[in-house]
Amino acid sequence: MASNTKYIFITGGVTSSLGKGIIAASLGKLLQSRGFSVTIQKFDPYLNIDPGTLNPYEHGECYVTDDGAETDLDLGHYERFLNIPTSQNNNITTGRIYNNVITKERKGDYLGKTVQVIPHITDEIKSNFYKLGEEGKYDVVITEIGGCVGDIESLPFIEAVRQAKWDLSPNDFLVIHLTLIPFLKAAKELKTKPTQHSVKQLLEAGIQPDILVCRTEYHLPPDVKKKLALFCNVQLNSVIEAMDAESIYDVPLLMKKEKLDERVMSKLKLSSKTNANLDNWKEFLGKLKNPTQAVNIGLVGKYVSLPDSYKSIIEAFTHAGASIECEVNLKLISSEEINSDNFKSKLKDLDGIVVAPGFGERGFEGKIETVRYARENKIPFLGICLGMQVAVIEFSRNVLGLENANSTEMDPNTPYPVIALMEEQKKVDQMGGTMRLGSYACDLKKSSKAYAAYGKTKIQERHRHRYEFNNSYLEQIESKGMIASGRNPETGLVEIVELKNHPWFVGVQFHPEYKSTVLNPQPLFVKFIQAAIDNKVK
Repeated sequence: MASNTKYIFITGGVTSSLGKGIIAASLGKLLQSRGFSVTIQKFDPYLNIDPGTLNPYEHGECYVTDDGAETDLDLGHYERFLNIPTSQNNNITTGRIYNNVITKERKGDYLGKTVQVIPHITDEIKSNFYKLGEEGKYDVVITEIGGCVGDIESLPFIEAVRQAKWDLSPNDFLVIHLTLIPFLKAAKELKTKPTQHSVKQLLEAGIQPDILVCRTEYHLPPDVKKKLALFCNVQLNSVIEAMDAESIYDVPLLMKKEKLDERVMSKLKLSSKTNANLDNWKEFLGKLKNPTQAVNIGLVGKYVSLPDSYKSIIEAFTHAGASIECEVNLKLISSEEINSDNFKSKLKDLDGIVVAPGFGERGFEGKIETVRYARENKIPFLGICLGMQVAVIEFSRNVLGLENANSTEMDPNTPYPVIALMEEQKKVDQMGGTMRLGSYACDLKKSSKAYAAYGKTKIQERHRHRYEFNNSYLEQIESKGMIASGRNPETGLVEIVELKNHPWFVGVQFHPEYKSTVLNPQPLFVKFIQAAIDNKVK
């Protein structure tokens, strides 16, 4: 174990969805801005090996890293805030822990021992706690423990955190507990009791939190902070107020104001190399909050009732919009509600249209109508993953006249499989982790809109899909004006399609949104928003 790495654990209490990921990312940003090298990892208490097989309605989007790991959407926040890539090692689930332990047991690694939660499961969890620290690249490893203290699923993780305290020296270990201070309207007062109970549960598990971060809708008066410090056994200046913010990107500045980073550094005996430099961050926030223009963009997909299903796309629009001082009003539209009778009324007020990624045929024909509307009416269009495939299918049907052209995902017996499985995918019968996943190279044509966005001919973007553009139709499609402007250099697979006679119509097989960060907005989103602004002027 790297002796100079500090470990911070973030637990949550009272309720889930308090924003542990945002607090972790904000603290990471503050420490990074002081010159420390930081990474963040998430431990999830569910039994899926990874979120790849989870319905987006259950868990929000599945975020993909460069090395092809399907991970929790919180890793997206870590990358967007810290501007550094994460990997397979940054997201561990109970499923992966148990899978590893059972695999070792079957191989005989435990030499006939009775395999138990303690020590075998907890040892496996701890070895994963320390894995990133042992690389020797990080001063600080922040570990977010998913779920709530008191959940049955979380118990082994909480126990592993308790043990970690004794593995590490006192100045290398810190626990932050994120909790909720509800306001009772009838009594007109903030209530500390849920937090007291939550901390009591942590104490029963053998963990004393060092810092309390309290989510609240109202400022915490001094007497409430005193009460929390007294009953939860923490220092008064370690009770940190986390007020609801108008944007997640305000949270690092709010945490700096509350001196969260200073408390952490003092407890971990970290001497700061520099003062926190958040100038770039403040510049981004200034542009975000003071736009000089606005556009209406339609995001057409089938999971729109839970916006977290498209978290990275929504955030990519935030970053790209701010970079050109444009407010992006995103209108989420269900593709299931669009048909050949109503598509005009549903799409008429939009300056640009995005067709979102997804799997399966639900809402598919609505996406076809959407693409046709954008193509025929010269409305700026961005198709992502399935959105790109829909664009190819719509073009094949309505321009090439290939009736019933389709993807073999939607119709295995289509006469014109313009989107199909690659040969090696046909043998796959499992669901999880069996797609083209992670970062792949793409060569761009110089005269293309994609090249105009990226400004270079070679790019790397992340993928998450099974089906591909069928190259046997490429010549036919290109002859009618839809060109393949980006291709994988090794396989020749089509990564980007564009329309020649259209102001801005780009479909990408990859997920550009995964690599968008506050400090590096994704170029395709920037150019798409610019095209929507230009379209509006007409």
